[in-house]
Amino acid sequence: MNNSHFVKIAAELEIQLRQIEATVNLLDEGGTIPFISRYRKEMTGSLDEVVITQIRDRIAQLRDLDKRREAILKSLKEQEKLTPELEEKVNAAETMAELEDIYLPYKPKRRTKATIAREKGLEPLAKDLFEQEEVDLDGLAKQFLDEEKGVTTKEEALQGARDIIAEWVNENQEARAEMRDLFLTEGKFRAKVMTGKEEEGQKYKDYFEWEEDISSAPSHRVLAMRRGEKEMVLMLDSCPEEASAVGLLNQQFVQSDNESAQQVEQAVKDSYRRLMKPSMETEIRLTSKKKADDEAIAVFADNLRQLLLAAPLGQKNVLALDPGFRTGCKLVCLDSQGKLLHHDAIYPNEPQKKVAEATAKVKAYCEQFNIEAIAIGNGTASRETESFVRSLNLPKNITIVMVNESGASIYSASEVAREEFPDYDVTVRGAVSIGRRLMDPLAELVKIDAKSIGVGQYQHDVDQTALKNSLDDVVMSCVNAVGVEVNTCSKQLLTYVSGLGPQLAQNIIDYRNENGPFKSRAELKKVPRLGAKAFEQAAGFLRIRGAANPLDTSGVHPESYPVVKHMADDLGCKVKDLIQDGSLRSRIDLKNYVSENVGLPTLNDIMEELAKPGRDPREGFEAFSFMEGVNEMEDLKIGMELPGIVTNITQFGAFVDIGVHQDGLVHVSHLADKFVSNPAEEVSVQQKVKVTVLEVDIPRKRISLSMKSDPFKKTPQKPAKKSQRREQQSEGGDFQDKLAMLKGKFKMG
Repeated sequence: MNNSHFVKIAAELEIQLRQIEATVNLLDEGGTIPFISRYRKEMTGSLDEVVITQIRDRIAQLRDLDKRREAILKSLKEQEKLTPELEEKVNAAETMAELEDIYLPYKPKRRTKATIAREKGLEPLAKDLFEQEEVDLDGLAKQFLDEEKGVTTKEEALQGARDIIAEWVNENQEARAEMRDLFLTEGKFRAKVMTGKEEEGQKYKDYFEWEEDISSAPSHRVLAMRRGEKEMVLMLDSCPEEASAVGLLNQQFVQSDNESAQQVEQAVKDSYRRLMKPSMETEIRLTSKKKADDEAIAVFADNLRQLLLAAPLGQKNVLALDPGFRTGCKLVCLDSQGKLLHHDAIYPNEPQKKVAEATAKVKAYCEQFNIEAIAIGNGTASRETESFVRSLNLPKNITIVMVNESGASIYSASEVAREEFPDYDVTVRGAVSIGRRLMDPLAELVKIDAKSIGVGQYQHDVDQTALKNSLDDVVMSCVNAVGVEVNTCSKQLLTYVSGLGPQLAQNIIDYRNENGPFKSRAELKKVPRLGAKAFEQAAGFLRIRGAANPLDTSGVHPESYPVVKHMADDLGCKVKDLIQDGSLRSRIDLKNYVSENVGLPTLNDIMEELAKPGRDPREGFEAFSFMEGVNEMEDLKIGMELPGIVTNITQFGAFVDIGVHQDGLVHVSHLADKFVSNPAEEVSVQQKVKVTVLEVDIPRKRISLSMKSDPFKKTPQKPAKKSQRREQQSEGGDFQDKLAMLKGKFKMG
């Protein structure tokens, strides 16, 4: 255990050392982030999931650095080049880049120009030149001519010496550190279109002649340029001006003004062009890519969290429709548990237009299955189908809701869907998914690969391992925040419960199928391979509705049951009385129940749970309707105010569904009357908003929207730089290209 890491992380996060130590120990013991943040507050000082995640990721990073440090020290020992001074430098290195710079001169490498020059005996000449003293250059160089070694001319000798000096320059730790800083602060992305790719690469036209600072380039533009380069549409350079870079090296290495210094100056320029520039450009491109990845993944994770925690309708009997024209609308009826009761197809739209038959079926099914809500997928023919359903004059207690069906087709063709509905085709499975998504978005969306849900930004371009880890963190966080009803949930939902995973989730399902519903949390211990550790991690997040012990329905962890019983005993009542009677709870003095293992944070959580056992943290459901009569882009008019739902958030704005089969973009400059730097702070996915139509381009399927109170009022501002003006034109005008990318129309994520 490296205590210096704890000190470093504590300083970086500005929290106490003991909090870092406790958190890392809990993580090393197999604790999950939801469990640690919820049930180990006394140990961590009530750190939340965000900080615990930061600690987990940072300690992993520092441990990776230690592994590389050990490998380097081992290599240096094997080479018999490890001195006490060098060992001290290696152990003091705080970043991977610094560590690699120290190791570079000793790193086994292929035969280089400098290696060849040394074999020719030219290193002494290089040392003499590097001193930059007044010398007879011709006479000095002639001393190293040797036909047997292949040095036949003065220029060959000087070239070999310069090759050696160039390698020294490139391997100088201080020079590399300064050059790295120059690339980060003064480096620029310069993109140009490749000859002959102008037509093919129209979606990248904003970058055909583009330049901007690496330090300030936003994630989506970095990823777009790299994608254009990968598709061989763009040429991308990412370096500072050569004069600045070479000048920086000259300041360090050129110390005189004579013939020797001129040789060093030539070597410095060669070192930069041939060795340092390619190395630094690769490093800085990786650094900027990681930064862009982190930002894009953060956007995706935030959007996914909002979508997963969208308000559920709850346990209602639902009729779900997957709309269509030629193939009709697939109809399914689900009970309040989401079980499929019946399926059919109706054809109320063109070309069949069997309105009377469709009307009779829908009304009959609503009555037969006591339907309480109708879910309509928001894909093709959705507004036409919604208009048809609303025209039926169904009972007012039946809620009609348009449901975002993104990812439903992915689910319907998945192994999960085939396992759940082996006897039904993909159309039935898709309709079931739409209905269940209305009832409980979280429970249904966990069955779909998070990357397929459609709330990301360039998700196929970012580090896929980092993306998966981040999205898994989000799903686990959401599932455990809401809690899982163990007797009705799916295997997929159970998989994300703290301490479980796919195999234990399957074991729980198998046990449930063989023995009937669980009657208590304690019964979970009978599940094969579900040991004490897994039970400790999972139990508090699992709910058992109707259990004899009312605490089994709550978020109170079984390890705290004795504390609650103690409270009830002191008041001469039962635990259920504490839950039902707030006046009893008000008589409890929590200080009387503080012990070595249970502190006020846990006791306060217990009191909250007793007040609202198993409470759902999600907001209450509110029905939403698009504007009647606005079903297609042709119905839109400039200045029209419309209700909409935010479907995706990016760094350049928010996409909003206004019910015309084409999301519109609210550019970041139109999200609010005030300046907005981060769209995610202004709106959230699934948020209901009011927007004004700014522009409609039907041929190109583009809709520009605004959320400003006076969207057509021009805001005085300083003239933008050329790159900024093009950025505004790009993101405000060509936003539909980005939307198409996000929707996968260009197979680009």
